[in-house]
Amino acid sequence: MTRVGRPSATSSVLPVILGGDAGAYALGLECFEAFGVRALCLANDPVQLITDSVFFDVEHIEPGASDEIRLNHLREIAQRHPDRHLLLLANSDGAVTFFARHRSLLEVDYTIPSPTLETIDLLCEKDSFAKVCEELDIATPKTVVVDCDGPDEGWVAPTIDIPFPVVAKASSGSEYEKVSFPGKKKIWFIKTPEELDSMWVSLRGAGFRDKFLVQQLIPGGDEQMRSLTFYVDSAGMVKLRSSAHVLLQDPSPTMIGNPVAMITQALPEMWDQAEKILKAGNYTGFANFDIKVDPRDGIAYFLEVNPRIGRNSYYVVAAGQNPMTVMATDLVEGRPQEAVEAVRAALYTLVPVSLITKYVTDRGLLSRVRSLVRQHRVVNPLRSPIEKNLRRKAIVLGQTYNYYRKFKAHHSEVM
Repeated sequence: MTRVGRPSATSSVLPVILGGDAGAYALGLECFEAFGVRALCLANDPVQLITDSVFFDVEHIEPGASDEIRLNHLREIAQRHPDRHLLLLANSDGAVTFFARHRSLLEVDYTIPSPTLETIDLLCEKDSFAKVCEELDIATPKTVVVDCDGPDEGWVAPTIDIPFPVVAKASSGSEYEKVSFPGKKKIWFIKTPEELDSMWVSLRGAGFRDKFLVQQLIPGGDEQMRSLTFYVDSAGMVKLRSSAHVLLQDPSPTMIGNPVAMITQALPEMWDQAEKILKAGNYTGFANFDIKVDPRDGIAYFLEVNPRIGRNSYYVVAAGQNPMTVMATDLVEGRPQEAVEAVRAALYTLVPVSLITKYVTDRGLLSRVRSLVRQHRVVNPLRSPIEKNLRRKAIVLGQTYNYYRKFKAHHSEVM
């Protein structure tokens, strides 16, 4: 079915969100605040934050659904809503790569604010990202690419000529999402060659046959991390810039690297470098950069760009701009717009403030945290006042305080 003459008013938008985690909830909240409409969550087992939400409808899809099954679900949704402007959104690498693989089919019915497969292959595969940064003279950690493909017998990992400790992670998040094994980690902090050898055994044993990266470890803890969020319009022009100074990241093995507390602020020098990368990849859509600042010399090392808005995208709203409004002005209404910067200072947090003050060691950052708390400029998207369901409120409260257990169990394991 080809859509002709889609309505342009944002009230006709129907956000269809593939995935059912807390990041998907944030997307739904942003859409509700931008357009005043309910979102449709398409997921196997969405979290109760979504199923009990006032602005979500849910459609279940079988676990491990093939591309064909997902495409069929999305076609059926489109057929049921011929008068709506369908936005296709996600907060996982696997889902966004699925969109890119089938873009020509999906764009018959859906608007997709994420990059093409060619751009993802160039910028969002971590090994090729490092090459682009090198060509642009932008700092990125020294990297060895290890191809885990090969025969079951006789496969040997190459020599790693980077001093230990090192960091190891998948080149493609979408490929890594496909495997499961005991002890799986999103990011591996490896202290010895023996630990690295054990990781290769686990990966290969689980059937992982894609590229894995071993990288130079940039020193410093969570407080050295920065997050950048951009929207690049359909003409290739950056229309939204936002950024945040990370305070704490989730320390649990499968979630490590996901910020749980940040202070929003402008980072113009990093913005300029990030825009060079986006331009080199002919980027369009939402983009999220992870950066680590070396405490020894202040050099900002670009770690990766995610081909999506990011799990913690609501920090952009906290900083003064709803990214969905910027995107819709471009893709739904087709109107020109001035570039905007979301720079209002706010404390974005999914954890109790007392946990921040316990684990953040930088006195200057702690002073800023306390100042923002006094000014009531603290934002937790999971505690939106729109939500009235008491069961949901109890779940959010339990999850919030569960971070105490997580940090006690895992924080010391992170280098």
